[in-house]
Amino acid sequence: MLKKISLPLVLAILVYAFWVSADFTEIAAGIALFMFGMLCLEEGFKAFTGGMLEGILRKSTDRLWKSLVFGMTSTTLMQSSSLVSLITVSFVSAEMITLMGGIGIIMGANIGTTTGAWLIAGLGLKVDIAAYAMPILVFGMVFQMQKSKSLKGFGYLLLGFAFLFLGIHYMKEGFESFQQSFDLSAFAMTGISGLLVFTLIGMLVTIIMQSSHATLLIIITALSAGQVSYENALALAIGANLGSTVTIVLGSIASNLGGKRLAASHVIFNVATASVAIVFIGQLAWLVDQLAILMGIRADDFLLKLALFHTLFNVLGVLLLSPFVTRLESLLLQHIQFKPQGMEQPQYLYPEALETPATVVNAVKKEVIHLFDNAYGLLAHGLSLKRNTIDSQESLTDAVKYTRRIFPIDVEDAYEEKIKSLHNEIVAFIAEAQMRESTKAATENLYELREASRNIVAAVKGMKHLHSNLSRHGLSSNLAVRERYDQIRIHLAKLLRELRQLLREEPSDVASLSLDALRLASQKASRKMIDELDEMIRHRRIAASIATSILNDEAYVTDIGDNLLDAVSTLIAKRQATRLEPFNLNEKELDELMDKTSQTNESKPEPTASQPE
Repeated sequence: MLKKISLPLVLAILVYAFWVSADFTEIAAGIALFMFGMLCLEEGFKAFTGGMLEGILRKSTDRLWKSLVFGMTSTTLMQSSSLVSLITVSFVSAEMITLMGGIGIIMGANIGTTTGAWLIAGLGLKVDIAAYAMPILVFGMVFQMQKSKSLKGFGYLLLGFAFLFLGIHYMKEGFESFQQSFDLSAFAMTGISGLLVFTLIGMLVTIIMQSSHATLLIIITALSAGQVSYENALALAIGANLGSTVTIVLGSIASNLGGKRLAASHVIFNVATASVAIVFIGQLAWLVDQLAILMGIRADDFLLKLALFHTLFNVLGVLLLSPFVTRLESLLLQHIQFKPQGMEQPQYLYPEALETPATVVNAVKKEVIHLFDNAYGLLAHGLSLKRNTIDSQESLTDAVKYTRRIFPIDVEDAYEEKIKSLHNEIVAFIAEAQMRESTKAATENLYELREASRNIVAAVKGMKHLHSNLSRHGLSSNLAVRERYDQIRIHLAKLLRELRQLLREEPSDVASLSLDALRLASQKASRKMIDELDEMIRHRRIAASIATSILNDEAYVTDIGDNLLDAVSTLIAKRQATRLEPFNLNEKELDELMDKTSQTNESKPEPTASQPE
């Protein structure tokens, strides 16, 4: 409801402002061009993700200092901390980098984002960058129209820089014209009240514009035109940092667990940094003056001094929090847990089932089958196949061969929601059953079913790793690599189909024999995949670096298959045992049966010689 009202309201305000002020129109156009340039930069760098950029990321986050340098460097190049954060979240979610590595990148990105202030203050307002923007714009459009993904991405990068330059130019022109008709400096405030008020203003502007870069552009251009005082500009810069935190928090609401933890680390870092900057604003301003003298910055060059201040307090925040990153990581892992609204609920674990051994075993067995069904769907989607395709008689080879895209599923979220939650309920139910005197006789059966549940969980965990590489190499332009991943998908899909069919059939000795045959066939297929890969490596059809990933993925497939076979073997055995299970009689019923048998025997005549005993 609020969104429906806010958009028309914003549009109405903009129309009115454009009508009454041509200067405001120019400033707003500059902001729009600047932000569009940032979008183009993000689009350009996305063209290079999945290859070189991600490879560098994996190698650059094994140490905290490497993560800091990578975050700082990548944000400096991209001029977009949001894109860096997005890539970081995806890798943390896929468990390809640690949470600590992600935190380091976020901290480094905060330093890297300060380079935008230096660019604007040092060049943007002192050089006619609009003159450079025009040819860059033309070249960018030429490259953007090419079919090659890399050339198209490079074109977006050029367009991004061109629009950034144009945005800075129009912002500068607009504020200079605006100064002649309206003097914002008349609203300048000093002291602690001015510090807090302008910090809040900077935060609100960043929340509205969804960009700390754009806010810094406004601050610096307004400062250059004399529209805000230097002291108030420092407070606005602090507020811009805080505002970017709110933006990321809002963006993480619909994200997965990794996104929420990284957003929380960003909040802690920015709030701590801003708090230190506000408390020690006088000391920081003095330090900026001293460093400006050493760097040869004029005392009245408030633009460069603002950029220096912005860098200084972000670096100070990194220095203060770096020693506590390990502790921060453990706190985030401990206190930020996944609690989705769609958490899977058990279907058969009702309290009444705890009354007898037979009912508790039957309930747990059905719940483990329910867990297998959830895992079946997740594994199918992890292979980028629909479960209907695997359930049908359709050719799996054709289904894999004609795959056009890898399903962009979040295996981590699905695991937490559909698998882990249900497994936890099964384990808790079994633990309660084992404590009850009435169901202690079922302990061995319950232990085996718990192991079956654990095997299913382990299979899904294997898919988390497999799907990550499948997303990158599953549709590789290298036909040999594509062939290997096609074989992996076909092998696992066939196994899923056979296991699903066995669970649907009536329990029998034939099912057990089929399961043994399936296990042998799976082992044979795994060995065949390894032999074929070795041959491809020998003939140099696959690079050694890619072959390592394929070997790991084939190992994941073997483990997934073994875990599923073990789980289904247990479930089939329990179904057979249920059918053949004798009546369970209590002591009283047994005595009554013995008495009746005894009476029957006494009433029978003694056998004669001609009668066989």
